[in-house]
Amino acid sequence: MKKGETLLHIFSQHPETFVSGEEISRSLSISRTAVWKQINKLREAGYEFEAVPHKGYRMVSKPDAIQPVALIQALGTSMMGSRLKVLGSTTSTQDEARALAEDGAPEGTLVIAEEQTGGKGRLGRKWFSPAGKGVWMSLILRPNQPLQDTPQLTLLAGVAVCRAVRKMTGLDAGIKWPNDLLVDRRKICGILLESAAEEEHVRYCIVGIGISVNLDETDYPPELQGVATSLKIASGTTVDRTQLIAAVMVEFETLYELYCSQGFQPIASLWEALSVTLGESVTIKNIYGDEVHGVAAGISAAGALLVDMGDGRQVPVFSGDVELKR
Repeated sequence: MKKGETLLHIFSQHPETFVSGEEISRSLSISRTAVWKQINKLREAGYEFEAVPHKGYRMVSKPDAIQPVALIQALGTSMMGSRLKVLGSTTSTQDEARALAEDGAPEGTLVIAEEQTGGKGRLGRKWFSPAGKGVWMSLILRPNQPLQDTPQLTLLAGVAVCRAVRKMTGLDAGIKWPNDLLVDRRKICGILLESAAEEEHVRYCIVGIGISVNLDETDYPPELQGVATSLKIASGTTVDRTQLIAAVMVEFETLYELYCSQGFQPIASLWEALSVTLGESVTIKNIYGDEVHGVAAGISAAGALLVDMGDGRQVPVFSGDVELKR
């Protein structure tokens, strides 16, 4: 049995009471310094402890671990999440899902990780995804459509997550084009869509969804404090991650069926109703450093943001960083 598991067993035998470092040291046949290191490893995994001199350690709370069986029971879907892979830690759920897709995994396959050590954001950025605190997952889709229509699926994903978050938490979450969810102008979720195509036709898409669920302010590195937030911070309540995943999959399946039967227009209308971008003065910067300044006026049939330039022109923008002018 691993030392961490043995340590958890000791605390399970002493619920809500303090266990001295000396007693743990003796039980595990390790030094007091090693005890402290084991406690810190468990803290990094999402366990919380109270430490009091001369009394020892008391477990305050356990991480809200995502259990496949519980998730299967919570899902009310027929396709999305029909095949699950739940990981403790991985470099990136996008990489895991891509490997499964290449091996023929069916549409609706969902990969979830408690932690990502190399989570991906847009434009090659890293995505902060600590253990036990968020929803880090990737969904495999196999839409029968040309590659040029895939930006529409990014917007569909944003609508699905936004609707699920609103229903679960009551928060007034909104979508910033193309793929960020905001609460009070602070980011709670990012969406990354990656595609594989053959002769300009989609073979599969991987929809990566990262939701900051139960992070505290102190969990964020300095560069994200004040920029990012979590559902827990914004609502003041811990959110059940399993139920949130199930809610996102229900919304996704409903919208995807609508998209496949009626096209993008119904999705576009739902997106516009949830947007915090439309009607705002924006600056959009692409990967080459070029900028577009104007007013976000709408989205095109392809999912591009239409920017009113103030001279009668509406310029479609397909990618870039959007800055909302306050």
